[in-house]
Amino acid sequence: MNTLPTTCPLCGGAITVTRLYCPDCNSTIEGRFTEHPFAQLTPDQLRFVETFVRCEGKITRMENELGLSYPTIRNRLHEVIRALGYEPGQGEEPEGLGEAERQDILAALEAGEISADKALGLLRERGG
Repeated sequence: MNTLPTTCPLCGGAITVTRLYCPDCNSTIEGRFTEHPFAQLTPDQLRFVETFVRCEGKITRMENELGLSYPTIRNRLHEVIRALGYEPGQGEEPEGLGEAERQDILAALEAGEISADKALGLLRERGG
């Protein structure tokens, strides 16, 4: 299935959806419809968000599932955040490892998802 374009292919202006059609019952609905913010995301970004949700936002689980490094996953997350119209890092703790992230690393270690060396490396890398 094709995704809804967000910009006009002729002039680059914003697209406004004004008509919906159901082929099953031959009904047409007309009006001005707003899009949800995720309509701005590329298919790859949507798959990333789906994986993020499935992994409960735990980057260590995403590292294992996607076979990517922490910095790569963080960069992709920042791309998604920007595509949604936000700036990454706003509202974050200023520096160092937050308690929740520290607990996630320790939980991953306890569950055997990462080795002690990996946990120590993550704690050092992230200032915890």
